[in-house]
Amino acid sequence: MARNIVRISFVTVFIAMLHMSLVPAVWGQDQEDSSCSTAKAAGQWGYVYTGTLLLATGPAPVAAVGRYTADKQGNISGTQTRTIAPGESSHEIIKGTGSVNSDCTGTATISVYDQSGTLLRTAVLATVYVNSQREVRYLFESLVVFNGTTSTNIRVVITADAKRLFTND
Repeated sequence: MARNIVRISFVTVFIAMLHMSLVPAVWGQDQEDSSCSTAKAAGQWGYVYTGTLLLATGPAPVAAVGRYTADKQGNISGTQTRTIAPGESSHEIIKGTGSVNSDCTGTATISVYDQSGTLLRTAVLATVYVNSQREVRYLFESLVVFNGTTSTNIRVVITADAKRLFTND
């Protein structure tokens, strides 16, 4: 019986030591994964946005779907298809920059161009990355529409969701 107690005690101590030796590695991994950065946001993304433009003529629903690529320096480029009531649809090019803070919040400034390269509008967005930077939520903070030589600030209520297209990005 004493032999069984020693054997059980030895196994218990061994398992406890094994678990304790793994704790620092797991803690270090969790701390590293919980920090966000612009470089970690690099990759290919797909997104959708919906909301309302608050125009002088009244509210107008707007929606878009698209994809973009972000590099490690925060440069963004891509394409989107956008619709605005009463049914106008257009294919557009997006370019801009974004930055990500260590707390997973950030900002992005996105300019939208038509297919010939004419600047149509610029938006500033607040961002928060979730799910280990595999998803991002956006809130449009401002929107400036360009028409030749003039620009107009448009009030908006628009949110967006984006997901990584590939898990290895």
